[in-house]
Amino acid sequence: MTEVAKTTVVRTRAELREALAAASRPVGLVPTMGWLHDGHRALMQRARGASATVVVSIFVNPRQFNVASDFTRYPRNEARDLAMCEEEGVDLVFAPEVEEIYPPGFATTVSVGAVALPLEGTARPGHFDGVATVVAILFDLVGAERAYFGQKDAQQVMVIRQMARDLAIGTEVVACPTIREPDGLALSSRNVHLSPEERAAAPVLRRALLAARDAWRSGERSADALRARMREVLDEEPLANAEYVSVADGLTLDELDRVTGPALASLAVRFGTTRLIDNEILGPATGTPDRAPV
Repeated sequence: MTEVAKTTVVRTRAELREALAAASRPVGLVPTMGWLHDGHRALMQRARGASATVVVSIFVNPRQFNVASDFTRYPRNEARDLAMCEEEGVDLVFAPEVEEIYPPGFATTVSVGAVALPLEGTARPGHFDGVATVVAILFDLVGAERAYFGQKDAQQVMVIRQMARDLAIGTEVVACPTIREPDGLALSSRNVHLSPEERAAAPVLRRALLAARDAWRSGERSADALRARMREVLDEEPLANAEYVSVADGLTLDELDRVTGPALASLAVRFGTTRLIDNEILGPATGTPDRAPV
């Protein structure tokens, strides 16, 4: 167990439990894979405002990468991450090695079901099994009252909410607004891989989503028309290669014919070797807290 100024850094389950035994409640958890940016900073600030103790986990989870090279390529800089945690008044950072999360003989996978199958689930087979498994472990180890996630990963939030509900985990999953660059690009650890030309092209994701939102606000209810509008905008950018363009039910993520209630417009786009995702809610976020669109 080490300390970075007022932030305690632990690396084992035993150290984590020892530190939490004396922690004041409520506890807020911000799960991350590191390479922290202002989107993570906003999550820490949200947690700090509602928690007596803030815990940040930093763990690049190999089980959620369906392409091994993506795991090895994922950016890492622990010293920089810890400095941001200290700046934001984080009390405890859990930064384990892989063997501490998945000990020898580990053989359990959490598979969430229907909400994990479309969109990212189709594009990245096994991804959400890896996400749900590691988050279930983190939720159990930390026992936080609340955990904070970014709305940019809207399907991920829905998967984690389903997992927590089904496994009777008491941690509330809090979705926080997407933090963006001035030109609209959602902050992401993957943005570092964009070339200057690709970075200049990347805000087309936001423009496409806003085009769909504007059409919906103007009365368009055909989901096909909204998808077509997004593709039209993406087609204007030669460097953008769309993987999927979706207008789906805000609770089930089933693709819609018509938008008659809360819906999620989302897309995944490649710029060279870098894959970016983004989304926009169409309609009010209604429903019970753990079933609401994020």
